[in-house]
Amino acid sequence: MDGLYINLGFSVFPQKYTCDGTNVSPRIEIRGITTPYCAVILEDPDCPGGTFTHWLIWNVAGSGSLPEGLPARGKITDPVTAVQGRNDHGTLGYYGPCPPRESTHRYFFRVYGVREEIDLDPGADRVALEEALEDLIEQYGEAMAAYGRKIEASPGV
Repeated sequence: MDGLYINLGFSVFPQKYTCDGTNVSPRIEIRGITTPYCAVILEDPDCPGGTFTHWLIWNVAGSGSLPEGLPARGKITDPVTAVQGRNDHGTLGYYGPCPPRESTHRYFFRVYGVREEIDLDPGADRVALEEALEDLIEQYGEAMAAYGRKIEASPGV
């Protein structure tokens, strides 16, 4: 299986991509893709309740790179064509890092180059996406970034 090179441009999430900021999706540069489509799963394996899925996006056509700030809806046609699923927060599209206060979590962007369009409706969950990906993956790459939150300062006495 051919590898993909994934560049986020950061190793620690800038605040704007998190629940402490504006919670916009980050730009993801994907190099070396030779398949017509790609899919991305963003997960937090450090979540106390088990792995938390923050983003599911598939049928990203063309170069595979994703621009910053994709809209939170099932089907996207601009600035890229793609379909988004339901994250573990229960919303469509991207849900940024939001670890408990005083903890730092790791977030993995798992990127799959797939040979054909994935036949899944918008809003599908991770289990459905992983089942659909099973026989279509030709390339894989991943990137990791961390995010930690501090305790809020208490007002002075």
